[in-house]
Amino acid sequence: MKIYQLLPTLAFGDAVSNDALALEKVIREMGYKTEIFAESIDARLPKGSAKFVEKLPRLNEKDIILYHLSTGTKLNYRLAQMHCRKVMVYHNITPPQFFEEYSVKAAQLCQNGLEGASYLADKVDYCLAVSEYNKQDLIRMGYTCPIDVLPILIPFDDYAKTPSQQVIDRYSDGYTNLIFTGRIAPNKRQEDVIRAFYDYKKFYNPKSRLILVGGHNGMERYYHRLKSYINALELEDVVFPGHIKFDEILAYYKIADVFLCQSEHEGFCVPLVEAMYFDVPVVFAKKTQTKNIAGEVYTTKVESYTHGRVYDIIVSREFLGAGDKVLLIDDFLANGKALEGLAALVRDSGAELVGAGIVIEKGFQVGGDLLRSEGIRLESLAIVESMDEEAQTIVFRDDE
Repeated sequence: MKIYQLLPTLAFGDAVSNDALALEKVIREMGYKTEIFAESIDARLPKGSAKFVEKLPRLNEKDIILYHLSTGTKLNYRLAQMHCRKVMVYHNITPPQFFEEYSVKAAQLCQNGLEGASYLADKVDYCLAVSEYNKQDLIRMGYTCPIDVLPILIPFDDYAKTPSQQVIDRYSDGYTNLIFTGRIAPNKRQEDVIRAFYDYKKFYNPKSRLILVGGHNGMERYYHRLKSYINALELEDVVFPGHIKFDEILAYYKIADVFLCQSEHEGFCVPLVEAMYFDVPVVFAKKTQTKNIAGEVYTTKVESYTHGRVYDIIVSREFLGAGDKVLLIDDFLANGKALEGLAALVRDSGAELVGAGIVIEKGFQVGGDLLRSEGIRLESLAIVESMDEEAQTIVFRDDE
């Protein structure tokens, strides 16, 4: 019996690829013969890390394929024709709607991935999901085979390597460093990170810096939109290091004071684990409810005027309580329902609500007046007094 791992791309520094390489080591330590096969192999990886799919040997019914599913590929359909035992490692597929505005190719890959995942629902013998969220995803797609959760294997020994001293020296200047690591992509919601940083820097700590670590290959349109947003805010001290070397990643965690995550969709999110490994405090926004939240929590329902739906907001009692001071940040204020619900949650926790910061307030709607009447300090960067769709005009309150 041999165990072969199969995946579309074995990339350098990619979470799925790192998981495959770590699994290979574990499988060999268990005494089994194993190899990795991929459609494409990153040239930066050590020679011999993997072989191309075309060199996959003839399989028999005792052999096992560990197939890493994370995107759209013909392998999703080729796997079904293989005469062996099939184990799928499911890393999740980002919903295509995140990319439709920025990359037709990325959106199509994700759509193909979802279709391929559904096609395989009755064609694999066993599934390993890298998170409970992913397991529930498979169940929703109709998988009935045994499914267990196996978190991504992270080679923590690598994190003991020497970090880049050049990066450490550059950013050890007395500034508070907020970081987020992960590729520049719409599902990561870097614009929300930027919004939060803007208010933190303007109203609380001018001597602060935001470092958004990650490449933007294939997401150039989204990247340029982020840059335009930063320019519109006249915001300084936002750094985009791009796709960097591993010793530089270690250095950014070393100099980080806070890891700020606003990501809206993740299958696992390795950077959160990395931040915790380096004892960097993690601040994240939980935007939708999952079925695997345990322990006592504060919860409230908020109505989004923009999206026309009601969201469950959940904060663990472990992270919010008496003695804490809370500043609420939002992009748009219309009817004020979201902030009203969050304010109620803060009051329930015993924490102090110091105020709310808004990028654009729709002054012709009731939200601002309602919140101010409740004694909440509300500061808006801009207040729209009126909008005329027919004349295509916008009047700001200070313009009158």
